[in-house]
Amino acid sequence: MEWIDTHCHLDEDAFTQDCADVVQRAVDSGVVAMVAIGITLESCRRVIELTERFPQVYATVGLHPNYVSAAAPGDWEQIVELAKSPKVVGLGETGLDKYWDHSPLELQADYFDRHLALSRETGLPFVVHCRESETEVVAQLRRQPQDQPLNGVIHAFCGSADMATICLDLGLYLGFGGMVTFKKNEAQRQVAAGIPLDRVLIETDAPYLAPTPFRGKRNEPAHVRLTAACLAEIRQTSKEEIADATTANARRLFRLPG
Repeated sequence: MEWIDTHCHLDEDAFTQDCADVVQRAVDSGVVAMVAIGITLESCRRVIELTERFPQVYATVGLHPNYVSAAAPGDWEQIVELAKSPKVVGLGETGLDKYWDHSPLELQADYFDRHLALSRETGLPFVVHCRESETEVVAQLRRQPQDQPLNGVIHAFCGSADMATICLDLGLYLGFGGMVTFKKNEAQRQVAAGIPLDRVLIETDAPYLAPTPFRGKRNEPAHVRLTAACLAEIRQTSKEEIADATTANARRLFRLPG
């Protein structure tokens, strides 16, 4: 079975000492590609460096909504240039966050629109962060030109079935990670069970949100198979089917080789 971790933060300090070992463990467990997510200008530079070190690592570039207040003049223009790097396969992580009060919502929305416009210009898919801001995210996505389906994924999807339907109708993929394995998240599992399999992605958000039984410990891309196993169980299908579908979906969205 082949897996693709569509969302991880391999440039975080948690991986400074053993990033090569982390990547190798993922490869040994069947992970054929990892998408390392940029969240600041410096983070974007680091994830691009990782793509140069490891053939299995690809990158997205963007400014996370929690960090847009810290962006310096010219940072966005440099993100636009970095998006041209050969192994950059997406934009973001972008979106809206009302949980942390790090950036004014209006500024978050402005940068969200910038990522969405750059996605239309470049054809690169966008990666949406949505925390306690489902209504606002949906409204902003609906304001985008509707001449073609939107090209992106809602990362760490934990919304309602109604929100899932709206996102699917807009053309988006939905990413599921370790949270779906948590005992208390039965409602999320029920939503995940009903998503068309050709629109499901799996992710880790490593080093965060490790799945059961590693909850509370450092997450890493090798653990993506545990989320996949949970999805197989709740959908009453095989891990092989989940592997085949989610890997094909990731390759289609991010235009990964294979």
